Amino acid sequence: MSDEIVPLLHHPSVATRLVPVDLILSCGDLLPSYIEYLVTLLQAPCYYVRGNHDSRGERRENGTRLMHPRGCENLDLRSVYVGGLLLAGVEGSIRYNREGVQYSEMEMARRLWRLVPRLLWNKYRYGRYLDILITHAPPRGIHDGPGAHRGFEALRRFIERFEPRYLIHGHVHLRYGYGDQSPVQVGRTTVINTCGYTILEIDPDQLAA
Repeated sequence: MSDEIVPLLHHPSVATRLVPVDLILSCGDLLPSYIEYLVTLLQAPCYYVRGNHDSRGERRENGTRLMHPRGCENLDLRSVYVGGLLLAGVEGSIRYNREGVQYSEMEMARRLWRLVPRLLWNKYRYGRYLDILITHAPPRGIHDGPGAHRGFEALRRFIERFEPRYLIHGHVHLRYGYGDQSPVQVGRTTVINTCGYTILEIDPDQLAA
């Protein structure tokens, strides 16, 4: 999920409306309280990355700010093995001003290289580099648009090299009208724009085959 609060999910009956949820992945620009609400009702672990608008946190009624969803794990520049799935994450968007969680193309390339040692370990330990990469921004030329919504060339090169089965991103709202936002296949990687939410059914045994 990312970017947009969905009334279907932000409702006390969400646990009965959806199939049982084993894992929640948040791709940024969502209020921490919204993420916490879903984690509580769905009783599922959550891994997240921050979006470009997530640097200031969420102002609460008592005047304090909630900076991160409590009880969730920040996956930025980390790789974890959860329920048979190899996950990794990278936060932020392309730099377009001096605010928020933003990176230049070179900065993103350097950040992605920091993931490589863990991916090599994954390959040695599990026989594959990665199953799911969650990001806020899309790869260059896939689901992206002009200016602040341009994707990262470094992400494109990354998925071509390490071939995760899925790259799941947000940042590009469907109402922006930047072309077809349906899933795109890049080699072995399926790129999914999850603005709002997406439900995926994944068999870890098939990924390991």
